Amino acid sequence: MYNLYLKRFFDIICSFFGLVILSPVFLVTVILVWVKLGPPALFSQERPGLKGRIFKLYKFRSMSDMRGEDGKLLPDVDRLTPFGKKLRSTSLDELPELWNILKGDMSVVGPRPLLVQYLPLYSVEQMQRHTVRPGLTGYAQVNGRNDITWQEKFELDCWYIDHQSIWLDIKIVCETIAKVFSRKGISSATSPTMEFFTGNDVNDEEEEFNG
Repeated sequence: MYNLYLKRFFDIICSFFGLVILSPVFLVTVILVWVKLGPPALFSQERPGLKGRIFKLYKFRSMSDMRGEDGKLLPDVDRLTPFGKKLRSTSLDELPELWNILKGDMSVVGPRPLLVQYLPLYSVEQMQRHTVRPGLTGYAQVNGRNDITWQEKFELDCWYIDHQSIWLDIKIVCETIAKVFSRKGISSATSPTMEFFTGNDVNDEEEEFNG
């Protein structure tokens, strides 16, 4: 009952009141992004959602548009400014996703929406993450965020899908708020955010199949 009906109602209520209550924060953040990085304040990118359907995810910009001599954008580590790092550390860059939740693209809690280019790389088990709406936060985010391996992240996502409940979602939301204030797990050990997912190791896939 919760997964089929109540969860969507929970999402609509949370996202609507979140947009209303946090509107002053939105305004201040827009102004700061314009001053520090220039317009536009929002960044959009296609991500796969429920059943793999593609939607546009919205965030506040945290990177500059610096390009190399060839005209191509520089790597993330070169474009992520000190202001952008602070924006990400407070998770304020994620606030526009409340609009995605209100529209029905996302949920408050669920596996984080990843890049479209990862879709062909998932194992059968990992593809389960697209049987639910992606989330603003999730079980993997409160258990390591970007400071855990891809394999650990996918295992946590699958565990959440198998154990969804309103009490688990409330627990994850509360833990997310605590994580935002502690600012833990924002970066991986070798990247300002998270390394690109390049696929599963053959041995790992064999172990999953045999297991």
